[in-house]
Amino acid sequence: MKSLTRITLDPAVMGGKPCIRGLRVTVGTVVGLLAAGHSTTHILETYPYLEEDDIREALAYAAWRTEEFGSPISHS
Repeated sequence: MKSLTRITLDPAVMGGKPCIRGLRVTVGTVVGLLAAGHSTTHILETYPYLEEDDIREALAYAAWRTEEFGSPISHS
């Protein structure tokens, strides 16, 4: 996997959750917005200090975490 230079982990920012470039925007926030159906354009308008590459890296990071540390989903 290529290096993810835009994802930061800092205990002093958002409790150490993975964030975008040290900002107070977590990977989970970005991925959650995408999952809820928000477009990249909408996210960039809502968070004007983010860049398209930030969103791509958030998705790449989330995918990597799922593969590395995934847990089974129970089916009812």
